[in-house]
Amino acid sequence: MTGARQARSRRDVRTALEICAVAGLYYGSAELGLLQQLVRGQVTPLWPPSGIALASLLLLGPRVWPGIALGAFLTNIGLGPSLPAVLAIAAGNTLAPVCSHALLRRAGFRDELNRLRDALALIFLGAFTGMLVSATIGTGTLALTGVLDADDIAPAWSVWWTGDAMGVLAVTPLLLVLRHARWPRGVPLSRWAEVILLVAATAGVGLVETSSTPLLFLGFPLLIWAGFRFRLAGAAPCVLAVSIFAIVAAGQQYGPFAGHDLFTDMITLQAFNGSASLTALLLGAAVGERADTEREIAQACRQLAEMATRIATSDHRPALHSGRSDQEEQYNGP
Repeated sequence: MTGARQARSRRDVRTALEICAVAGLYYGSAELGLLQQLVRGQVTPLWPPSGIALASLLLLGPRVWPGIALGAFLTNIGLGPSLPAVLAIAAGNTLAPVCSHALLRRAGFRDELNRLRDALALIFLGAFTGMLVSATIGTGTLALTGVLDADDIAPAWSVWWTGDAMGVLAVTPLLLVLRHARWPRGVPLSRWAEVILLVAATAGVGLVETSSTPLLFLGFPLLIWAGFRFRLAGAAPCVLAVSIFAIVAAGQQYGPFAGHDLFTDMITLQAFNGSASLTALLLGAAVGERADTEREIAQACRQLAEMATRIATSDHRPALHSGRSDQEEQYNGP
């Protein structure tokens, strides 16, 4: 009995620590996301807490939802127009990843993201569908409290929804990859050189994208390179980096974002970020699934070859006789 109580106590302590860690990560990432705030500090083009919240639910389970609620409340308490509005927005920010988690588990989602169907589920169920909840509750709350005018509701809703969805697409895959990553062994030096070259190229493209030169499309070759050669382990970090570069360029009115109003810039930005995420995640998952299929086929071929060898060996084995002579068999009869 005492042992059961101690085990339960350890589980409770562990759960409490996980909840506090999730709340801290949510709040810290929210402060980073608010650096690019657009509407009263609550609508941003990339909302990292939504990705952290969904990844926490996928990796730790639904028991950490209080950490999401606490982090959302602490984030909005200094931003909301009133306490009821803060509670409503925090509830929406909590319900959205919970709904996404339920939809993904219902669809048989695997945290390894090693199948194309997993990438599709994360994109369309985890990001696009689940984040409708937070965008609808959040913009509805701001409209009811008078923060948003009637003409601003639709633009704010679209930016809120795409910002939360981009948080899932850019942050959740990276955290899932880090959770299941293992330090590679026996990797040739040429492979490490390719990794260094990819990192250097990403930094170079970032400098170009955040300058006045309208070359935002240079991020796509990097995404294809990372997804094809390194699968999701390379595609997920590149998606986050390219998205951040595009957000910085939009905030500074560089490149294709110069000379347009806020809504037009957000449409351009979210279209680019969404296309980049779809390209990298789908390519990385497809390449990974193909590699797993080839490995399974090779293993099945080896097993068939071993079975054929055993069968051939047994066919050439000399037959065993009973030891009785033909005369004894004729004399004794059958």
